Amino acid sequence: MATEPTPAAAPAKPTFWQNEDWLAVIAAVPLITAVVQGWTPQMPKLGWLRAADIEKVLTASNFTAIGHIGLVFVLLSALVLAASLGKKVISFLGGACVVFVLAMLTQFLSNQATAKGWGLEYVVFALALGMLWSHLLPTPAWLMSAVRTEFFIKVGIVMLGASILFPELMKAGVPGLIQAALVIPVIWHITFRLSRWLKVDDEFAVMLSTAVSICGVSAAIAACGAIQGDRKKLSYVTSIVLLCAVPMMILMPPLAKTMGLEDAVAGAWLGGTLDTSGSVAAATEMISETATKTGTIVKLSQNVLIGFAAFFLSIWWTMRGGASGQAAASPSASVIWERFPKFVLGFIGASLVFSFLLTPEAAKAANTSLKGLREIWFTAAFVCIGLETRLSDLFKLGGGRPALAFVGGQAFNVLWTLLLAWLLFGGVLFGQ
Repeated sequence: MATEPTPAAAPAKPTFWQNEDWLAVIAAVPLITAVVQGWTPQMPKLGWLRAADIEKVLTASNFTAIGHIGLVFVLLSALVLAASLGKKVISFLGGACVVFVLAMLTQFLSNQATAKGWGLEYVVFALALGMLWSHLLPTPAWLMSAVRTEFFIKVGIVMLGASILFPELMKAGVPGLIQAALVIPVIWHITFRLSRWLKVDDEFAVMLSTAVSICGVSAAIAACGAIQGDRKKLSYVTSIVLLCAVPMMILMPPLAKTMGLEDAVAGAWLGGTLDTSGSVAAATEMISETATKTGTIVKLSQNVLIGFAAFFLSIWWTMRGGASGQAAASPSASVIWERFPKFVLGFIGASLVFSFLLTPEAAKAANTSLKGLREIWFTAAFVCIGLETRLSDLFKLGGGRPALAFVGGQAFNVLWTLLLAWLLFGGVLFGQ
């Protein structure tokens, strides 16, 4: 008599020390706590313009600062990941040192004054250095053991929560908040539908839509983390964001003047459409101080909504069953909890603590240090993306359709935001 085959055992759920969501929170909390308690990490001063200025960067104080930050980055990451790495922890230490050195070289290149003036952020240099290494140099197993992109991104996102302050949201002003509230859902929905129409997969579409509708690279990073998206797709999205930001930054200020827009309207238009804070500052300065102030307010209004977007994306993505979109009709609370990206809780917790438990002065002082630390972790993440990405693979992603969806969404964003800027900042709805 034939016996029934034994059903395969369900895969064991990873314990918290194997779950990068929890590990990211465990790594970020001591950094945030130390800064709040008074630790002020000395960040290196890497600004330069010409080759002759490089000598001023190569100072003992800068090397000391880099050494201290490197020790924190490498040792903290190794300690938190030790249980999941097992015997590979020694390899990780060596690989993490290389990743950190590439991250600091990225920071050096991105602090070149001309590059900063053009709005070229550290992301493009991190991806380029990572891909240069992966295409020209060996990528041994010991190096790739330190390619922990998801972990580095999530640590950075938890620290990002400390910069999302509810009092700052209130200070942004009614018109700025209304513009952000009307731009984000409308542009997100339009871009997502356009992506689907172009047969771009939903994972790609979420990152594209969030990048277009909120604030480019930072929003794409948060969206990728919230849905645990493909890192190569994140690399693709950030590349498109940066490629589009430069021509828009150059062309939109003279276009605003040609159209005869008031300075406040022009600033609100640029602040709502340009996808990086650097490009907003550079572009609005070509118009006037009023345009710069208004553009900064509008960009701040969008930036502070990253947290809400990440939270709701996490819930929605979990309820729909992830990339497959095949969730049960009514998933149980336990299923939702299992799928929910736990690092988002760290993000929200940091935002609440800095918004309501610290004085504004203490929160501002701590955020200055946390911004530098956060950029180190984000830079390392994009170096890792470059190390595991081949240009041929990047060009094959979506056959050009994601880029078309982004450009289409951005085109609608330019028109919709112009209308809102005219209504809200041109005296139509709120008077002069």
